[in-house]
Amino acid sequence: MEGVAPAVSLFRPRPSARFPVLLAADSVAARRSPSADGWSGVSMRSLETSPPRAGRSAVRKHGSTESAPRRSGITRVPRLGPAVSTKRAGRRKDPLINLEVSRHRAVAAVRLLRIEKGKAFVDLLNEKANDSGDNEMGYVERTLGFSTRYLEDWDIRLVTVIVAGTVRWKRYLDYLIMSLCSEEKVFREMEPLLLQILRIGFFEILKLDVPAYAAVDENVRLAKVALRPGAGNMVNAILRKLLLLKETNSLPLPKIEGDDRAQARALSIIYSHPVWMVRRWIRLHGKDEALRLMNWNNSDPRFSLRVNTSKGYTRADLVKQLESLQVHHEESVMDEFVRIQEGMQAVLQAGLLKDGMCAVQDESAGLVVSVVDPQPGDTIIDCCAAPGGKTLFMASRLSRQGKIRALDVNKGRLRILMDAAKQHSLDDMITDIHADLRLYAKETTAKYDKVLLDAPCSGLGVLSKRADLRWNRQFEDLEELMCLQDELLDSASTLVKPGGILIYSTCSIDPEENENRITTFVQRHPEFTIQNVCGYVPTEFLTDEGFYSSTPTKHSMDGAFAARLVRSMH
Repeated sequence: MEGVAPAVSLFRPRPSARFPVLLAADSVAARRSPSADGWSGVSMRSLETSPPRAGRSAVRKHGSTESAPRRSGITRVPRLGPAVSTKRAGRRKDPLINLEVSRHRAVAAVRLLRIEKGKAFVDLLNEKANDSGDNEMGYVERTLGFSTRYLEDWDIRLVTVIVAGTVRWKRYLDYLIMSLCSEEKVFREMEPLLLQILRIGFFEILKLDVPAYAAVDENVRLAKVALRPGAGNMVNAILRKLLLLKETNSLPLPKIEGDDRAQARALSIIYSHPVWMVRRWIRLHGKDEALRLMNWNNSDPRFSLRVNTSKGYTRADLVKQLESLQVHHEESVMDEFVRIQEGMQAVLQAGLLKDGMCAVQDESAGLVVSVVDPQPGDTIIDCCAAPGGKTLFMASRLSRQGKIRALDVNKGRLRILMDAAKQHSLDDMITDIHADLRLYAKETTAKYDKVLLDAPCSGLGVLSKRADLRWNRQFEDLEELMCLQDELLDSASTLVKPGGILIYSTCSIDPEENENRITTFVQRHPEFTIQNVCGYVPTEFLTDEGFYSSTPTKHSMDGAFAARLVRSMH
């Protein structure tokens, strides 16, 4: 169907693989034949806890003295002696461990819950991996009431793929889930954890080509153990109905018809983007380009590695390491960069970032540094520096001659920047300043050769890497961001020496945040003139107005913008 991205197959059934074993007491519902009655629809009654029977967990009332029924597949430490406080039994020291529930699905469901509540973000790199396992399992135990085994490398990859994909496709998945419920009320009143489990199942079936038995049985088991048998029955019925619709190519998706507003609503569901983004992109770029852009945002992100030349490494050294790790790579338009699409976990686990050999940085950001054009002896201030990718790249180009001030309002992120500077042996060239640029500009008398303002923006150019960002942006945010960008530009301009350079950049593809901000700035500040960036970046990135611009669909990298302005000598 038009607009539906092709599924990605990550799972290949092995000849020796057995069907997952369901919890014994609950296997009947999962094995039930696909009768019309069993699949016709799901009501609120399915959510109710089934009556307890032999072998099935019952819900104990608070204060009950009855012995707790055992959960199949759950193990725990030996029973505590009477002299030990019962309060200790619930601590992380003595966790319940479930050996049958799919561990990566359990972790993914909990992480999705935390993202929904704004207490976590989608980490596509998952740099800490199992180093943060204690915290991860702590969240799982507190949310589900049990822990799973620690994640293997393959599990970590699956959690990352499932979480990012489920968040990206949330609008599409929710539309289908609601369509397969007997009433809209069932969807609207669905408990959060149950909704996350269904989203995972739908994503696996529709976008990952997970074998049907695995997607259904494993998510049913998770719902039954983490919630109750009735929740598992509901997951079973909805997922099996989805499988029927998929097999007959009859998914209940909206038709792209009617006026512009109606078409935008349909496209926003099919491509899983906010309606306002779809309407804006169609107006600015046309329908075909808008569709290409949404397809890019929904695809697996591509990463770039920048070699750390300040430590004496070359791109050839980095390529040799990637080859030894069997990580496929491509050369970049920039000498210090290498492109990779898969194998990031191997790079992280090999310690290439930790050892300071390279950094993860998109080429679009590297081209912004090319617009800055740091030269030995320059004094530079990076006005919104954290997390520091551009700061470190600029410092590496100074050949140990020159100074960079890294200013940011966020103290914690500045600390991360300085830790990275030490990792790259650049901390002697970078000084951090914890301040609001607007206040700092009023209080300081310092002037710099080059001032970089990588301004806060909508991030519309990096939606493929930041899966949750599309849902955290409203159209009204653009107006607020434009006001902030103007304020920061005005403040940054006061730090430029006569004859010095001001560079304004964003990771947005919206002209209101880019070209229009520069146009209005020059009108307010006639002492600045626009300098064409020809010669600083390859010609394919030049705009008619002399700015730098990268577009995901054209250049296969993040969207970004930069303008170079020169201050007059008077």
